[in-house]
Amino acid sequence: MNKKEEQTARLRALYAELPSTYKKEEIIKEEIMLPMEDGVRLRTVFWKPKGVKALSVIVTRSCYPSQEAEMEVHGEECALRGFGFVVQWCRGTNGSEGQWEPNTYERQDGLCTMEYLSKKKEIKNIGYWGNSYLASTGWCMADKVPEKVKSMYLGVYGTDRYVSVYQDGLFRQDIFTWWSMENAGVPITADYLQSCRYRPQTEVDEALWGTRLPWYRDWITNTDEDSDYWSRKGFWRMMRDIPQKTKIPVFIREGWYDHHLGSAAVTWERLGKESKEHSTLQIGPWRHFYDYVLEGQKTENIKDDSVSSVLSWFEETLKKERKPEKKCELYVIGADRWITVRDPKELDTKEIILHLDAAEGKKEAGRLKSSPGKTGKVSYIYDPEDPVPSHGTESCFKSRKEIGSLFQPKEGYREDVASFVSELLEEPVTILGKMEVCLWVSSDAEDTAFTAKIMEVFADGSCVNIRGSITTLAYRNGSVKRQAYRPNDKVMVRIEMWPVGWRTKKGSRLRVDISSSDFPQYAVHTNYPGIWSRQEKSKRAGQTIYTGEGQDSCLKIPAADIDHLSNK
Repeated sequence: MNKKEEQTARLRALYAELPSTYKKEEIIKEEIMLPMEDGVRLRTVFWKPKGVKALSVIVTRSCYPSQEAEMEVHGEECALRGFGFVVQWCRGTNGSEGQWEPNTYERQDGLCTMEYLSKKKEIKNIGYWGNSYLASTGWCMADKVPEKVKSMYLGVYGTDRYVSVYQDGLFRQDIFTWWSMENAGVPITADYLQSCRYRPQTEVDEALWGTRLPWYRDWITNTDEDSDYWSRKGFWRMMRDIPQKTKIPVFIREGWYDHHLGSAAVTWERLGKESKEHSTLQIGPWRHFYDYVLEGQKTENIKDDSVSSVLSWFEETLKKERKPEKKCELYVIGADRWITVRDPKELDTKEIILHLDAAEGKKEAGRLKSSPGKTGKVSYIYDPEDPVPSHGTESCFKSRKEIGSLFQPKEGYREDVASFVSELLEEPVTILGKMEVCLWVSSDAEDTAFTAKIMEVFADGSCVNIRGSITTLAYRNGSVKRQAYRPNDKVMVRIEMWPVGWRTKKGSRLRVDISSSDFPQYAVHTNYPGIWSRQEKSKRAGQTIYTGEGQDSCLKIPAADIDHLSNK
């Protein structure tokens, strides 16, 4: 059995757990070439049970021909349970006419299709379902859908594209360089890592891929968050604004180790009041494809509800025409339990601060303390030609085996990684929200990067990553534009993590590793100022971290009380 056959068999097994209403011989499958407003015809496939006069229909739009067999399963199985199911293939993909240009026509084609379905008398209500790019094709029209569209179920995607693509000016290369190579519209055989390291990156498409991708060049050259491209006009500005204009209920499904989590969290916060009061946010331990890797953890209470929760949602919102109550379902790693709250902001939380202490000059084993120590510092040389390999990540895609909470090397494993370890934790700590590492630093370069990785060290000495992130001097402290830095100046930088639900074990320790690279999760910083993708060379940089009173580098942890909460 090949990979596609295994995937379809897994889907069939998930559906088999759910009761069905109809038999296979009662299912009708139809296929048409549906004309869009400009006359381009898109391949549109419809499954439905015979004889249903008030049909609730689930719609999705895909650009991935490899999903043909998967859509066949969804179509048949949804119809067996009394739903209509429609899949439409985006322009230029899998039998649809037109030219494939990511994101360009999705709004107009999606709305045209929804209008067509809404005019059919046999259709009572419509819902939209999609994951990843298939979620973006839903989000991009969520504010303008016809009245018959009652809800959406959108997974592993967020509408703030800058948050998905960049972290403080550094490009998430393992996602978007790889995605661009896979979806260029022509076969690309170039080596992936060589492509990521090519300089200047703006020329990699023509130099190694044999094609020109203007949309990829736009991504890698617009590094300012408040640029026209991301925030002021065009498709990505529209996407930023859509959540607050959306009125229908939305089920937002995410994973703690999915590369769209940060953007999805922002999307949830921006939902309009009318929508949010009846929407659901669910975050599990998953990676992008709803699998998970949590090494060293108990995982007995993780269940694959990627089908059952979808049908339950549409049963409620389409067939029963009910508006669900607002709720957030969160899986807490380490506790191996789900909690349900109306809003995580309503939880009783306190901030725990642990201070980095390098007073003894032990680069490989500094300390995390409850109060600042004496002034100290630790230095290392960062060489862009020898970056720290990504291992245990939240925003990788191509390097799939590196995604998740994985066992980490011992402290001191590299000279360009400085570790700080806490005392034993006397009681478990439940981390719920965004952690932050604040560093006082200097560099002899005009611009550079600093990374932080937060880990739990178990009683047996093994260690797993909880969260990691990166910043640059040019975009330090959340700056939406590049700012200047004078070499050797001491400045404070904040390294903000994505949110997480995590419960440490009694007797564990916390560890923070500081470095300057995390490749290929992020583009390698060359230590030169300016737009990263236009730089042609790199140089080494001398980095220094300062600790103690007056230069207090620290870790900030949002600790929550969840013991009184009910399970999901």
